[in-house]
Amino acid sequence: MTRKAVVKRNTKETQISMDLSIDGSGKARIETGIGFFDHMLDGFARHGLFDLKLETAGDLEVDCHHTVEDTGIVLGNAIREAVGDKKGIRRYGSMILPMDEALVLCAVDLCGRPYFSFDYDFKCDSVGDMDTEMVREFFYAVSYAGEMNLHLKVLDGQNTHHIIEALFKAFAKALDEAAMFDGRITDVMSTKGTL
Repeated sequence: MTRKAVVKRNTKETQISMDLSIDGSGKARIETGIGFFDHMLDGFARHGLFDLKLETAGDLEVDCHHTVEDTGIVLGNAIREAVGDKKGIRRYGSMILPMDEALVLCAVDLCGRPYFSFDYDFKCDSVGDMDTEMVREFFYAVSYAGEMNLHLKVLDGQNTHHIIEALFKAFAKALDEAAMFDGRITDVMSTKGTL
């Protein structure tokens, strides 16, 4: 069984088409018009072993905000749809990931209740053509559209590129673990019997 989702979003600000396979091999074809964002999403797919096809056309003549945020909404929706009823999955995943001098923590709970925690002030305004303040907006959008608890913590680091890349990779690894099937789990991982 391969868990997949196809999600489209069309507004006056963005037109987005995404194909996501949770049970992939890390293949990605990504075009958002923002080179650094493409690089981060490629790392997300590769390190989470997700297959991701993404085409985003946004109002980049304004700035990168709508493109990044709406892509986060679509990714969150795709994750929620691809994971499905959550029977047999671990539900929780976490990763402490190093990238050179950067060290970040990510914890995920695919609980069906959105909550987001992120507290870090970037020391520069942008990396490439992506505003650093959009990192928080992206992950916030993913967590709420995906109906997941998502905690991201920067534990150490100096280079903004390294810190952001570590965040995307740590999220990929934690999500992969949370979405993984465990043969010992026969229903959903909850005392309530539902998520």
